[in-house]
Amino acid sequence: MFFKRIHDLRIDNDLTQQQVADYLMCNRQVYARYERGIREIPVSMLIKLAKLYNVSIDYILDLNIKEK
Repeated sequence: MFFKRIHDLRIDNDLTQQQVADYLMCNRQVYARYERGIREIPVSMLIKLAKLYNVSIDYILDLNIKEK
């Protein structure tokens, strides 16, 4: 699964992969794999990304949950 949202959020906020990786305290290559969907994003990283961009985890995961 390609996480287009984290890529788009990063670009929209004028951040480099290295800057986001530093914020997450991980290697840039690891973060790049998250963006490309090669590696699953741990919940702890999703929480940090949601806080960084001030969005919900549902938004990052592109979940369109509709209430009945």
